[in-house]
Amino acid sequence: MDKYTSEYNLTGFLIDYEERSFESSFLRGVKLVTSEDFGLSSGLLEEALKRYLSEFELCQFDCEGVSRVPQDQDLFSIITDVYTDVLKCKLKCEEKLKPNVGGFFVENFLSTIYHYLQFAYYKLNKGRDAVQCAHSYVLFAPEDQVMKENLVYYEAYRDQWGLQPEDFTPRPEALTHFNQTAALKHMLTFAEKYMGLDDEEFFGAEEAAALADSSPDAEFEAVGDYEESFLSPWIQPRGKGDSGRSDL
Repeated sequence: MDKYTSEYNLTGFLIDYEERSFESSFLRGVKLVTSEDFGLSSGLLEEALKRYLSEFELCQFDCEGVSRVPQDQDLFSIITDVYTDVLKCKLKCEEKLKPNVGGFFVENFLSTIYHYLQFAYYKLNKGRDAVQCAHSYVLFAPEDQVMKENLVYYEAYRDQWGLQPEDFTPRPEALTHFNQTAALKHMLTFAEKYMGLDDEEFFGAEEAAALADSSPDAEFEAVGDYEESFLSPWIQPRGKGDSGRSDL
């Protein structure tokens, strides 16, 4: 930004027309956390979370449908390709929506929001909101030792905030997002492993034969050059050393 400002002799604030709605709310919220204005910061972070999940849902919807159907593929191959492409597209939404804040991309954006919200609510003495944000964060970052220690702290001082067992759970939208993403990953793994296989590879030889429209031995059931018919009228002529019936 400094380069463009000096190169083109620009003054005032530069407007980023590619900035997404949740990015500005997130940045302002983080700055207010740093300045210890936890009331306003929690509101802005909640707004950023809501807008991000809305954008994420729209990204998922955009992945639906078929963009192009090849003319030289059979129906099963087309369905397989479309199905896996949709799953891959949906799983890329998190990468597509990764916010660029001050020239730096924020990794694991959703868990980062819950991290800041947990801290802000703790400072506001809102234990129920804080512990639910902490559990939401752990969904996406289960190995974070600091947050695990925070959960132990909330458990130890549960009476101070009047916390109940049902409070020690992730927030509904976090759990929904986590489960949907996990399901997409599972379906993609299954599709890539099994949907490219033929029936015999997938079910096994015996089950594939039972599911087949026709018998696998159908090609051998007709009379052919390799099999002599039992009803053949052909008679062996009598020859030397042969006492069979003569046709002479």
